[in-house]
Amino acid sequence: MISTLLQYQIVTGNLDRSLEVVSSEPTVERATEYYLQNIGEVKSIDEFLEDDRLFSYAMKAHGLEDMTYAKAFMRKALEEGVDDRRSFANMLADTRYREFVETYNFTRYGETATIFSRAQEGTAEKYARQTLEQNEGASNEGVRLALYFSRKAPDINSAYDILADKALAQTIYTALGLPSEFAMSDIDKQVDYISDKIDIEKLSDPEYLNTLLERFSTLYDLENGTGLQTVPSLMVSSSATGVVGIGESLLASIQGLKLGGA
Repeated sequence: MISTLLQYQIVTGNLDRSLEVVSSEPTVERATEYYLQNIGEVKSIDEFLEDDRLFSYAMKAHGLEDMTYAKAFMRKALEEGVDDRRSFANMLADTRYREFVETYNFTRYGETATIFSRAQEGTAEKYARQTLEQNEGASNEGVRLALYFSRKAPDINSAYDILADKALAQTIYTALGLPSEFAMSDIDKQVDYISDKIDIEKLSDPEYLNTLLERFSTLYDLENGTGLQTVPSLMVSSSATGVVGIGESLLASIQGLKLGGA
């Protein structure tokens, strides 16, 4: 197995091409064709929920595939909309629900909710990206996490946003070399620690983000025993054997680093 970093770089090196390949897969192509041909005809929440193919496609596109069965839950979110800050979707910590309701905003736009580009081509683009991430994750979950983090990074405004998303949190826990017990600690203490180690404002900076994901990939492979043979950063010259594994002291120094500072 190649390293997490190398696989991630192969995919993102020509991301447009990677997405084209995914979009041309027969199952993806058929699902997208059906969605684009029919979503504009949906005029109500009832019609949306009743068409399993459309609803399932939309849920997967927004990263909510595991909740496709929970139609009563999603109906409540859709019916209350997002204009009221106390609405159901706005009160949920997971921002994916708010984004879903914003895309299919029947409460605000009524019968015209599905004619906007975000509900049509925008959703098709999200579906392709989700499928790409799932495909890569089938062989290496670390690559899926890195791809997901890179996609969401520009919209992260605080450490709370990271902790509200299980996948984002897992990426940061790994990148900072944190033990699993850390996730059980006081939420405010987690926020303070992450805010001290990660410059949230720089997550939209490609160079800073790349450095973070390189460290995540390195530590992910160490933690999971994946791709160690092909990660140059995990190899140190040795006069006796030519190459030796990373030492505990070096690992400790990696874990103790603060990105972008001393």
